[in-house]
Amino acid sequence: MRRLRARQELWLGLLGVLLAFGVCEAVSRAGLVRRSYLPPATEVLGRAVELAGDPLFLDGIGVTLRAWALGLGLACAIAVPLGLLLGSVPLVDTATRAIVELLRPLPSVALIPLVSLLLGSGTETEVALITYASVWPILFNTVYGLGETDALAKDTLRAFGFGRLAVLLRAELPATAPFIAAGIRISAAVALILAVATEILSGFGEGLGIFIAQAGLATDGTRDVLAGVVWAGTLGLVVNGVLVWGERRLFPWTPEHREAAGGGSRV
Repeated sequence: MRRLRARQELWLGLLGVLLAFGVCEAVSRAGLVRRSYLPPATEVLGRAVELAGDPLFLDGIGVTLRAWALGLGLACAIAVPLGLLLGSVPLVDTATRAIVELLRPLPSVALIPLVSLLLGSGTETEVALITYASVWPILFNTVYGLGETDALAKDTLRAFGFGRLAVLLRAELPATAPFIAAGIRISAAVALILAVATEILSGFGEGLGIFIAQAGLATDGTRDVLAGVVWAGTLGLVVNGVLVWGERRLFPWTPEHREAAGGGSRV
């Protein structure tokens, strides 16, 4: 049943995309909106396909994805150990809570002038901002996952003489891993958004955001802007799909994945 429901959601999602595509096409073709503001959807899609054969554009995509991967990787390297520490040692959590609550609400985009002043313009600034924004979902998911660990499993290991590190590695970390994976999936989307946004605001260099920013300054560049946005959305969809697939393969014991497998076998 769950698999059937997933197929229905997929078809409904495709129907929604086709409906939005048709509305944009009809509005533009009918002249309700000037084409300089909203080109026909077919032209935008055709331009997006055309850009797939442009080596310079693909190089820009590679620059954006490289910054995205570096920032997300650094965020994982920082957030997972820190989250395990905060979730395992209440004293450290209490001592650092005020600092965390102070830094978390700061929008990464607002830090662009400061980070640019300290690191200069380029990949270093982009990676630093991506890392800062991506740390929080992974950090809080890690702490939350530790709090959801089965207390009986931890007490059993302690009763058999296992130390704090062994309990962490044998019980807490495996139970927390699905939460960490979910945090990484959320951060991956945040990182991609911030990578493109940082490039758009910087306005020079290479990257998908640079292409969108420069197209926005050109005469009749709306079509290229929207084609770049289509590429950004497609990249986000692909990244999310890959990470969801990885979660299902790595953590089949989680309730939602176990239910999906059971539902599929019954149908």
